[in-house]
Amino acid sequence: MDVEAKRTVLRMFTYGLYALTVPSGDEGHGITVNWCMQTSFDPPMIAVSIEKASRTIGLLRQSGVFAVNVYSTDQRELAGRMGRRFSQHPEKFRGTTWAHGLTGAPILLDALGWLECRVRTEADSGDSVVFVGEVVEAGTQREGEPLTMGTAGFRHAG
Repeated sequence: MDVEAKRTVLRMFTYGLYALTVPSGDEGHGITVNWCMQTSFDPPMIAVSIEKASRTIGLLRQSGVFAVNVYSTDQRELAGRMGRRFSQHPEKFRGTTWAHGLTGAPILLDALGWLECRVRTEADSGDSVVFVGEVVEAGTQREGEPLTMGTAGFRHAG
């Protein structure tokens, strides 16, 4: 395989940036994800991919719920902070206003909108796990443009 061609083509894909949040005691926990998509209209379901090394997987399996919060273009710094490893940066929510949603998953009150989901299934996917969740609640909070990898200046390794 032409590794450079593969990287070039994968970097052409359009990726959004989202805060995936899960319950974790009173504090909650979250990460930045970019592999997120709708998988079904009826019932409404989405899929998210999380690296196997992430602390989030254990919390997600324990709770069985998650929320996907849509970052706006003015939330690049938050997306970067939430994307760091918890072991090195445990204060990911510092300075962020949030509330527990219907499922207990944190809802970022400054996000453009959010979906709360109950996990329906998961599948191994190389260095990641793909979780499929049924949307059980949704909300919008403000208008704006969603943050993407391209507008943030982040790059996926491909």
